[in-house]
Amino acid sequence: MVSPKILRRRIRSVQSTAKITRAMEMIATAKMKKAQDMAIAGRPYSDKIMHIIADLSAQAAAGGAVHPLLVARPVKKIGIVHITTDRGLCGGLNTNLNRLVGNFILDQKVPVTVITVGSKGRDFMRRSMREIRAEFTKLGDRPKMADTMAISQILIDDYTGGLYDRVYIAYSRFVNLMSQKPTLELLLPVEPAQLPKTVSPEYIFEPNAMHVLGELLPRFVEMQVYHSILESIASEQSARMMAMRNATDNAYDVIAELTLTLNKARQEMITKDLLDIVAGVEGLK
Repeated sequence: MVSPKILRRRIRSVQSTAKITRAMEMIATAKMKKAQDMAIAGRPYSDKIMHIIADLSAQAAAGGAVHPLLVARPVKKIGIVHITTDRGLCGGLNTNLNRLVGNFILDQKVPVTVITVGSKGRDFMRRSMREIRAEFTKLGDRPKMADTMAISQILIDDYTGGLYDRVYIAYSRFVNLMSQKPTLELLLPVEPAQLPKTVSPEYIFEPNAMHVLGELLPRFVEMQVYHSILESIASEQSARMMAMRNATDNAYDVIAELTLTLNKARQEMITKDLLDIVAGVEGLK
């Protein structure tokens, strides 16, 4: 039988853990609402600029001019922007994304270089002995686009310089409070829209499509990287909130079980004491 003193100590320890996880759940809930709003607010702009650039690319390709970020080359080396969190305690969020990227790398027959955003992805790639081009950590819970410009600039310079022939971006897409989808998308080269010959382009650009495309493509890469980081932050906070809620519920269940065990132990001690008293009385008789 476990000593009641030990059981009381265990109960106090689990109660302290429950208070911590409850506080972390409340903090994650407050941060999640702001991160969710930022991620959802950026989706229309991200989708629209992608649509415009696809049309622009089709027009530029029809005119014979090709921007360096549109050039599709034979794939000899691949680059991946791997966006994870800096901290844990968010369920299987990082594990699912690391597994997705790891399996993708194993399936490739060409070298793969990784740009990591977040310490969890960086540590995973180091353990996997993968080539890391650059590391970015501690962007915070509410980064500005200026904080992510260095990532975009490395991608643009490396792709135009021929270091990569294809660039993917991996992140956790925020679906809802209960679901975060690990996502791997092609970022570069940008694929032009397929315009039928009978359909005229939707936009008229001045001075010309190629000039506008040259200005928009770098902004497009910057926006896609920034928006993917916002999606990851929203996913992180929602996953952490649910993980801490489950941890708090489990702590309360453990407290209930320990309390029941404590009561049984106390009851056994009382019963034993009563039996000793009765036996002593009978002995005196």
